[in-house]
Amino acid sequence: MTKIAKLTFAKLAAPKAGVAVAFVDEDLAGGPVLSAMLEGAGDILARAAGIAEFKGGKGTSLDLIAPAGLSIDRLIVVGLGKTADLGEQDWVNLGGTVYGALKAAGGKDVSVILEMPDGHGPDAETAAHFAMGMTLRGYTFDAYKSKKDDDKTAKGLKISVLTAEPKAAKSAWEAGAAVADGVLLARDLVNEPSNILGPVEFAEKARDLEALGVEVEILGEKELKRLKMDALVGVAQGSVRPPRLAVMRWNGGKKNAKPLAFVGKGVTFDTGGISIKPAAGMEEMKGDMGGAATVVGLMNALAGRRAKINAVGVIGLVENMPDGNAQRPGDIVTAMSGTTIEILNTDAEGRLVLADALWYTQETYKPSVVIDLATLTGAVIVALGNHHAGLYANNDDLAAQLTAAGAATGEAVWRMPLSKDYDKLIDTPNADVKNTGGRWAGSITAAQFLQRFVKEETVWAHLDIAGTAFGAPKTEICQGWASGYGVRLLDRYVKDNHEA
Repeated sequence: MTKIAKLTFAKLAAPKAGVAVAFVDEDLAGGPVLSAMLEGAGDILARAAGIAEFKGGKGTSLDLIAPAGLSIDRLIVVGLGKTADLGEQDWVNLGGTVYGALKAAGGKDVSVILEMPDGHGPDAETAAHFAMGMTLRGYTFDAYKSKKDDDKTAKGLKISVLTAEPKAAKSAWEAGAAVADGVLLARDLVNEPSNILGPVEFAEKARDLEALGVEVEILGEKELKRLKMDALVGVAQGSVRPPRLAVMRWNGGKKNAKPLAFVGKGVTFDTGGISIKPAAGMEEMKGDMGGAATVVGLMNALAGRRAKINAVGVIGLVENMPDGNAQRPGDIVTAMSGTTIEILNTDAEGRLVLADALWYTQETYKPSVVIDLATLTGAVIVALGNHHAGLYANNDDLAAQLTAAGAATGEAVWRMPLSKDYDKLIDTPNADVKNTGGRWAGSITAAQFLQRFVKEETVWAHLDIAGTAFGAPKTEICQGWASGYGVRLLDRYVKDNHEA
C-alpha cells in the first residue's frame, strides 16, 4: 500500500512557503492566523469565493494558486459550515476532504492551519481525529501496479498540522495512528488477490503481530481434525489449500482477567463450492475474509496503542472450492460442539467456519464477551444496503454499546432481531440444525444458526459486515474497494467500555 509519508504536528503560526490549508465557516470567517495572513492581500478570498460561488459549506473547498500578496505557493480554503454542528466524525471526514484536495492540487510540503474562526480550538483530540481522516484517505492499494504515479499519491507528501496544542495532539495521535494502521492492514488483507493470500499465507500475516507483543498460535489441519472441527474442515476439503485457525492474544490487562474475544470468518475465496455462485461478480469473493481481516486489524490496533485489556482474536481460515472431494448438499457434519449440521447449501459456508471457531474460543478462553464478524449474507445488504452492518446480540447492554461506538466512529450498525420463531426455519428432521433457512430473513437465520454455538452464559454479538467490508460507496475517508470496516468501531467499543 501507499500512505502519507510524513504527518507531524507543529505550533500554530502562519506558514511562509509551500501549500497552506485553512478553514472558514459559512460566513467565510477564518481564524486569527488566516485573518493575519490575508491582511496584506486585499479582498482576495472574498473575490475568489464570489467567482467560484464558494459559500463555506462543510467539506467544500476553494483553491487559490499563487495568491497575490502571500509568500505561499497555494492556499486551499476548506469550509466548515455551521461550526456548532461539528462532531468527531465530521473532523475525521474533513481530514479526508483536505487530503483529497491536496491530492488534486499536488505539492509536497503542506501546512494545515487547524484553527476555528473564533480562535478557540480545535483541541488535541480533534486534531488527532483530523489526522485520522487524512491518513485513511491517503491509503492506496497499489502493490501490483508496475508504474506508480508518485506525484499524485501520498508518497513523498509531508504534512504539518499547525495547532495550538502540538504536544498534546502528537500524544493523542500516537494512539490514533495505531488504530489507523489497523484499518489500513485490514484493507490490505481484503484487497489482496486470493492467489497470493490463501489460508496459510493469511495465518502468517497474523503471525506478524508478534512484533507488537501479540502471542500468536496457528493450528493446522491435523490439529483441527483432532479437535473435531469438522464443520470448519468440511468447508476446506474441496480445496488443495489446507485450513488454518489463527489465534492472537494480547495481554495488556490484569493477569487473571477474562479476555474480550473477537472471532472472524476468513474464507479467502468463496466459489460457493458445489452450490457454485454465478460468474458475474465472483471476483469480489476474494474479500469473503473481511471479518478475519477486521480481527487482525483490531488486534494490531490494540497492541499498537498498548490497550489496557486482555483480548483474544480467533480467525477461521479456509478456501471454499468445488472439487471431487468437496462436501455436497445433503452431507451431515459434526461440529466441535457435538452439534450435527445438515449441509443444504455449500455456499452457506461462513457460518460453518464460525460455528467451530466460536465454540473453540469459548471452550479455550472463557471470555467475558464474544463478538464475531463476517461477510456472512447477501441478505443483510438487501435489508440495510451498504451503510449499516447488521447487529445481532443476546445482550441489550452490549448491543447499546456497539451502537454507540458505531455512531461515534461513523461505522454504523443496526440491531436486527433474534427470535425462536426464526429459529424454527433452520430446524431439520435429519440433524440438529441445517445450514440455511431459505430465502426469507436470510441474515437473521444465519445469526440464529450461529447462536446455536454460543453458550447460554456467553455475552455475544454478531456483526454481518457483508455490505460494509468492501464494495461500499466511496466516502471522504475511503476511496478504494476495501474499507477496513469494524476496526475503528470495535477499538472504540473497547476504549469506552473496558478501559475507562
